[in-house]
Amino acid sequence: MPQPRTKIVMTIGPASAKPDILPKLLDAGVSVIRLNFSHGTPEQRKAYIDLIRACTANRHIAIMGDLGGPKIRIGHIENGALLVRAGDTITIQREECLGRDNIISTNYPCLVDDLQVGQRILIDDGAIRMIVLEKLADAVLCQVLQGDVLQSNKGLNLPSTQVSIPSITEKDWADIDFAIAEKLDYLALSFVRTATEIQQVRRYLDEHKIRIDLIAKIEKPEAVANLHSIVEAADAVLVARGDLGVEMDLTAVPVMQKEIVNAAHEAGKPVIVATQMLQSMIEAAIPTRAEVSDVANAILDGADACMLSGETAVGKYPVGAALVLHEIAEHTEEYIVKKRLSLTPPKLLQMTHHRTAAIAHGTRCVVEDIDAKLVVVWSQAGGSARYLSKNRLGVPIVALSDDPAAARRMALLYGVTPLHAAIPAHFDDLPLLVDRIANTYGFAQPGDRVVIVAGAPIGLVGVTNSLSVHTISAR
Repeated sequence: MPQPRTKIVMTIGPASAKPDILPKLLDAGVSVIRLNFSHGTPEQRKAYIDLIRACTANRHIAIMGDLGGPKIRIGHIENGALLVRAGDTITIQREECLGRDNIISTNYPCLVDDLQVGQRILIDDGAIRMIVLEKLADAVLCQVLQGDVLQSNKGLNLPSTQVSIPSITEKDWADIDFAIAEKLDYLALSFVRTATEIQQVRRYLDEHKIRIDLIAKIEKPEAVANLHSIVEAADAVLVARGDLGVEMDLTAVPVMQKEIVNAAHEAGKPVIVATQMLQSMIEAAIPTRAEVSDVANAILDGADACMLSGETAVGKYPVGAALVLHEIAEHTEEYIVKKRLSLTPPKLLQMTHHRTAAIAHGTRCVVEDIDAKLVVVWSQAGGSARYLSKNRLGVPIVALSDDPAAARRMALLYGVTPLHAAIPAHFDDLPLLVDRIANTYGFAQPGDRVVIVAGAPIGLVGVTNSLSVHTISAR
């Protein structure tokens, strides 16, 4: 099945971590597989990785580790659940306790210190809403504004509170070490507030002499306030609409999604839109019309990838969800090309006068002028492919590298098909390699014109300096 230009990120879990299911998901168009570090043990995640690598031996599929971050959660509740009603007074105490009689605790003892009178507390994605009435030495008294059943370990959000908990927790550092040991391709950082956290993790990876690209998850008001510096520091961005919709006004999320996608595009960084894209398919075989429109509009906004979470981790129809997302992407992409709605080239990249950015912009013009059917780029580390991807060329991009890790990272880039290839003996042999690839994979037919982007010597990073037009021959 031809891959959509919009990349599909799936979350692996009990529903998809099966030798007979995972290959079907890959056939359906999945390019990146997410490991949610908030769930499971290192042993379970290692088993997932082993399965992924067994199923992707001949494919360039990226593995993303998603750090849990400083998620504050309610402690254990007696019998697992407690009914709280509007008007009730709830005590949140510092000391860990078994929740009962409207007295509960959390996994974050300093919550009592951080909260101030009048600040809001949202639990279980806002299903329960409270306001702080009184602050004591080791507890806060809260009034319930909106009640529901309070369950053990549910997440707690503080939209108006500056918390002192670090953005990268001790567990996160242990999970980063796990990612290093397993040589993952991407790490997503949860609840990022500033660019400093991205830089801190990057320095740590540099000290361990390993490249793992970093994805900033935008899900807090502080991250929105520092959006451009965070995007600049990260390798990719993820619009985490779940917590973003709790931490901020829910009705502001659609506009904020557009702002985040645009900021990533201008910086030349890939961007993933996530959360509840096909949520109903956790239980239903077909999505709602609203969900289909949501996915299509994310692609029209300029998303490089859309992410499935519970749909593929625990849903009843994991393969069906990926196939639906694939079909939506194909229809939307066909409309974009037909109506010439493609995004304009990133202005910020052009303003840097970076040579590769200029060549990528020129490639777009040449493709349109000569009606090229394909662009082939030698992108040793993935940078040139990223620039081309951000120019939304309207034709497939085949990115070649002799570095398998770079090929996997390029699996996230819109419109890019990464391939592993041996470095040609001479620069002039590159057109012969392009002929062989085009004919083998059916990317173009003899007589079709293609654009080749490369630099000499091939195989070095940062030498892209040439653009040529080549006509495919039957070889």
